[in-house]
Amino acid sequence: MSDTAHVMVEPSGPRRRVLWLSTWSFTLLFAVWLMYGVLSVKIREEWSLSPSQMEWLLAVAILAGALPRLFFGILADKYGGCRLMTALLVFTSIPALWVSYSSSYTELLICGALFGLAGNAFTVGISWNSAWFPNSSKGTALGIFGAGNVGASLTKFLAPPLLAALPTAGFAGGAIPGGWRFIPLVYAGLLLATAVVVWFASPRPDRCPSHGRPVCEIFAPLRYVRVWRFSLYYVVVFGAYVALAAYLPHYYVSVYGVTLAAAGYLTAVFIFPASLLRPLGGWLSDRYGPRCVTYGVFLVMSGALTVICLPSEWCQLGHVGFTLFMFLVGCAMGIGKGSVYKYIPNYFPNDVGAVGGMVGMLGALGGFILPPLFGVLGRLLNSPQAAFLALLLLTIISLGWLHWVVVQMKKSERLISEGLAAPKNSLLTTVTSS
Repeated sequence: MSDTAHVMVEPSGPRRRVLWLSTWSFTLLFAVWLMYGVLSVKIREEWSLSPSQMEWLLAVAILAGALPRLFFGILADKYGGCRLMTALLVFTSIPALWVSYSSSYTELLICGALFGLAGNAFTVGISWNSAWFPNSSKGTALGIFGAGNVGASLTKFLAPPLLAALPTAGFAGGAIPGGWRFIPLVYAGLLLATAVVVWFASPRPDRCPSHGRPVCEIFAPLRYVRVWRFSLYYVVVFGAYVALAAYLPHYYVSVYGVTLAAAGYLTAVFIFPASLLRPLGGWLSDRYGPRCVTYGVFLVMSGALTVICLPSEWCQLGHVGFTLFMFLVGCAMGIGKGSVYKYIPNYFPNDVGAVGGMVGMLGALGGFILPPLFGVLGRLLNSPQAAFLALLLLTIISLGWLHWVVVQMKKSERLISEGLAAPKNSLLTTVTSS
């Protein structure tokens, strides 16, 4: 049966339930994954942590949500997204609760490594939605689901008013913690409640596109160079987004002297476009092609980051000017996340879980590497703006690789038009198809 005919006879209700259940689950899990980004200021004050300790506290949680992404994507393809998403929700509620009652830096690191697994919800949701949606609407569905990374703003909006309203001593003689410790407790309850809803409201039977396929066949697409190229692109548009979402609150407080509440709201100016414009990136890629859109994304990011990286002696942006340029970077990242992931079902329609998992894993690793690198560069060069040099360098490298692909593609097209087409398996043919 053709894809069009299949859409005509298949009811849309089940797949819509998958989309909304997975999107809310991803939004909540993403918020849990990055909750140290805002809470770190209060944690640092309570335990007098050094900047290096704070950076690694953020990085460990990000790493836990990055390295297993390929594994989770393959499991979701093999056993179904409903099972994997429910398991993630239940499991991460335990370390989230533990954070509320932690009493040492070591405990916080362990909890971060455990609740950090929440970051793998992205790969699970990509696989789950790809299994339920036809090709004609898959791009839109993945874009809507991916916008769930707006969950990074939940803690930034939830924490400041709660921290101001709740007593530090907590309730019931301290049995229910107060202050910053109340935030993870709320998340633990929401995770368990969402797990119940997902399990009982998801359509049955679930779809498992890789069920019965040999492992070697599942991993076969990973040998293509374009998978690694897409991964580098995703480091720039997603890994850096994760790193900045965790890094910016502390940056605003330490560099511009704003309050924690103000830092959360200013960071949200970057987070919202970087999250909510993902569907627009998918739509633009449908209309103009992912290559053209990604080109524009890297050009805008390069320009904005160049201004941000200028020494304060040359360019005094102030927190308003800095926020404006970060807003531009956020807009580009949001559109870029949609355009980069548009490549995957185009080239690997039967292996979205494995390829999407690899791209997501390597992309999110950027979120692990960049926070400590930001801090090291800032201290080494004695300029807070220098912390963004690493991201600028990665953006320029990605733009250069993309431009090289375009140049080789045009060269191949010229040879074909002259009747001198390269052999089928040549480098030029490979580049053209990438």
